[in-house]
Amino acid sequence: MTGGQAPDVRPFLVDLRGVVDLLSRHIYSGPHVFLRELIQNGRDAITARTEHEGRRDAAWGVRIHPPTAGEPALRFEDDGVGLTADEVGELLATVGRSSKRDLFDLPRAGFLGQFGIGLLSCFMIADRIVVRSRSARGGEPVEWVGSTDGTFTVRVLEGAEASGIAVGTTVSLVPRADEAELCTPTSLRELARRYAEYLPIAILVGTGDGRFDSVGRPAVFALTGEARTGALEAIAELGREVVGATPFDVIEVHSTATDTHGTAYVLPFPPTPGARQANRVYLGGMLVDPRADELLPDWAFFARAVVDSNGLRPTASREHLIEDESLEATRGELGAAIRAWVMRLAVERPARLAEFVGIHHLGLKSLLLHDDELAGFITRWLTVETSVGVMTIDELVRAHPHVRFTETVDEFRQIAGIVPASRAVVNGGYVHEADILRRLPLLFDGVTVERVTVSSELDSLDVPPLADRAVALALEDRAGAVLAEVGCEPSVRRFAPGDLASLYLADAEVLRSITRGAARDLTGPLWSGVLGRIDESLPNLAGGGAAGAKLCLNWDNALVRTLAGDVDDAVFDRTIRLLYVQALLAGHRPLRASERAMLTDALTDLVALSLAR
Repeated sequence: MTGGQAPDVRPFLVDLRGVVDLLSRHIYSGPHVFLRELIQNGRDAITARTEHEGRRDAAWGVRIHPPTAGEPALRFEDDGVGLTADEVGELLATVGRSSKRDLFDLPRAGFLGQFGIGLLSCFMIADRIVVRSRSARGGEPVEWVGSTDGTFTVRVLEGAEASGIAVGTTVSLVPRADEAELCTPTSLRELARRYAEYLPIAILVGTGDGRFDSVGRPAVFALTGEARTGALEAIAELGREVVGATPFDVIEVHSTATDTHGTAYVLPFPPTPGARQANRVYLGGMLVDPRADELLPDWAFFARAVVDSNGLRPTASREHLIEDESLEATRGELGAAIRAWVMRLAVERPARLAEFVGIHHLGLKSLLLHDDELAGFITRWLTVETSVGVMTIDELVRAHPHVRFTETVDEFRQIAGIVPASRAVVNGGYVHEADILRRLPLLFDGVTVERVTVSSELDSLDVPPLADRAVALALEDRAGAVLAEVGCEPSVRRFAPGDLASLYLADAEVLRSITRGAARDLTGPLWSGVLGRIDESLPNLAGGGAAGAKLCLNWDNALVRTLAGDVDDAVFDRTIRLLYVQALLAGHRPLRASERAMLTDALTDLVALSLAR
């Protein structure tokens, strides 16, 4: 390689276009990553120069010159260690050996390997790349020119060409017209800030008018000790950027296994169902993944972390993390820090913990089924719906150590109004509630649980006094004739409150049968037949319909006692129908077309009877 002769034109040892296509289509997320690769090269070169010279000059950095009207080329300059002529030859061999396997076998070891792949990424936006470099180890500067036609040239620069070249490397390229937007001052500044704002070197981006903007800022999220204490406001401000709102709390996290330090921000709102975690991961200050969902344990759905690591390994694209033992160990240590935060709240700030649980209760319910340690601290702060009002589980087990609960919301609605306050019932029909209630004996000493059903509560209701038994049975027979058309059986019982005249009770299977019946009325012959055969196959519901449903008439209610007397058949018929519909509505049961018609007819007939008198 000489400066006085025309450079030799040599071919790459691989299909360059094929390798570039592999990079753009299967490894990198887009051509914009070329700038990240160049910045990474510059950072590595400055690190190498620091090691070579045994010192670090604060002025060493990276300068990015966007294309201008007078200079169409983008220039990327770094003050790194530079390349000798021999190293350029090694670089060529590195690029020449690059294959699909090489690219996927990253992380790339050594400055030259990294530099070679970084150059290849530039071919995604340009057809020609010029590299000029002077090594800190001495020797004349060298120029390497590569083209997408698969050829390259190398020459040593001498004389006037060499005199203006300082130690470091300059990469020049003219972006293709379809990629020119990536090289505007605004785009370059945004990309540089996105990928490298936390790098510990100066990164300057030209504005196009001779001035430069610095894109760097301190990585406050990774600070520790006293330095972190003095930067709490800046850490909180970053949290507002990450979360989109003021975080509920800020947690310092770290992993000694991979020298990872950072901050986890607790969301001040419940995440949307199915939302993936979006954690930011930097390696040595360089962004790897802005939406890493494998960094924290799955149960830490309520947190978003920003970390910087020196031990985690990136994938070939340097845009994600490799799932290996290092990542697993890091995930465990970060999760332990978040779990410790929850436990500290429980001990030191219980009111704040209650507020946290109130925000994230739905997700926490799922979490507590799989984490006994957290369950011991958090479960007591969860709220549940009971027949005597909403209360925390801690309040529940104190007032009712024998916890009675229903499996479904329907069952709770049916019986909540008739159980005495001393025998309160919990609504276990919401997601995970019944499973959590079953685990209470494991979390609280002396607590027992019992599942209650509509049938068991009906059996516990008092029957009328012996002296009234015959009249009550006659009332049941008479009401049964009226309700036969809707498949509901009357039952006369005593319960509080006395102003509640009737109660509709049906177990879960009966309610499902009713739902299938409503569906049969709305579907075509095919599905109607299928649903009908389901009912016929169930022995307890032979004949289909709502068999098994009960209309419980309250013997302590004045209206019911009146109906047990000598009441006109027409008035009795219409009143029983109204009590039936009223009970359905009180139990939050939707009315079928036949039941809406029953309500309308009963009201119409009662009005007519009143007018006739």
